[in-house]
Amino acid sequence: MADEPANLVFEYLRRIDARLDGIEKKQDILLDRISSLEDQFAVMKSDLALMRGDFARLEHRMDNFDKRLERIERRLELTDA
Repeated sequence: MADEPANLVFEYLRRIDARLDGIEKKQDILLDRISSLEDQFAVMKSDLALMRGDFARLEHRMDNFDKRLERIERRLELTDA
């Protein structure tokens, strides 16, 4: 009978150890997923910065088109100004 409580304690310790192993595995999976999300976020930030640069270049080109159109309208006397 003296062995029975000791065995019971060992059985509970084994169960706790098994559950902790499962928790550690899940934690490792979550850390991998978080790292992946961080990498994806960094790529998105980089893409956004590139898109801002593209937008600025397009805006500059549109300004040039406006100037050229105004000059053409003046030469052809299509405008009042």
